[in-house]
Parts: sequence; structure tokens; C-alpha cells
Amino acid sequence: MHLFRSLGRLAALVIVGLLLAPPAAQAQKYRTAGGVRYSTGSLGLTLQQKILEKATLEGIALASSREVSATVLAERHFPVLGPSLNYYLGAGGHLGTHKDNGGFGGFDGMLGVEYKVAFTRLLLSADFKPSIEFGGEDWARFPVGFSLRYVIVQDKSKGFLGIFGSDDDKKKSKSKEGKSKQKGSGIFGL
Repeated sequence: MHLFRSLGRLAALVIVGLLLAPPAAQAQKYRTAGGVRYSTGSLGLTLQQKILEKATLEGIALASSREVSATVLAERHFPVLGPSLNYYLGAGGHLGTHKDNGGFGGFDGMLGVEYKVAFTRLLLSADFKPSIEFGGEDWARFPVGFSLRYVIVQDKSKGFLGIFGSDDDKKKSKSKEGKSKQKGSGIFGL
């Protein structure tokens, strides 16, 4: 019980600290970020993919000594004090297996704060992810989580293998092609 109180206090301090931290002058947006996550006795991986202008899809795989679970969440991001700091709300579901009780599943909510470290590709986040479970020993859980992610694909880039590039990149390349066809292909644009 003491561990849960300590984690709750630490989460509150991190959230307040992130809210009071000055934002970077110009932060880069991201399309894909992946990293590690610690959540109330579990350690795992997290991957976020931008699907709309202010929305991401996040996958979380967690493992502890007694269980393994996978979660998928849709999240909506809201800027706070500039583009470096935002809070997000989301919902989704999870499936897993417990060593003693077998399989379980459920629905999750998400409330978190995310900070993009200036001049780096690092993202720090702290969140609260309550869940309702079916088929498990617990009917509800209220874990706090911390994630460290690395920006894999930035928003203004062509993307990894051209698959996750932004729509703006496609529009820019088409407009450049159209202008070069109008001017001609010679040295002097003839």
C-alpha cells in the first residue's frame, strides 16, 4: 500500500512539474514514437502512431512476474503552454493472461501529460489508466504509468520507407513536379 501512495505522489509531482516547465521555443511534432513504460509493477513497451491531426493510436505491451497484457488506446491530445507540452485523454481495451487465473480482458480509460524534450527526440509522459476487467480476479484497476519514448518518425519528414510520411509532403512534392513540368526540363527552363 505504501508503494501505491508513493507512486501516486510521484505522479502528482511529475504532472505539476511538467505543467510548470517552460515550453521549448519550437518543438518538432512527431508521427511515430516508441519506447519503454513502467506501470505499477509492470514493465513493457509502448508505441504511438499519429492517426489524425491531434489524435494518436497507442499500443502498450506489459509484463510482470504474474501476468502479461496488451492494450490499444485511441487518444486525443490538447496543447498546454505551446506544442512541447500536452495532455491527452483516451479510451480503449486490453487482453491478457494471469499466471494463476488465466485470461482476462477489459476496457481502459487514459488521462496523461506528455512533454517533448527540447532539441531532442525524447518524449516523457505520466498517466493514469483506470480499467474495468472481465474474467480476472480484480474487477477494476487504477494504475499510474510513466513512459520514455523516442521519436521514430518526425511529422515534417518523408517517413520510414515513405509509408508514414505526412500528407503535406505529398502535396509539396506534387506541386514541385507540376511547376517543373510547366517551366520545361532544360537548363534555362525552356
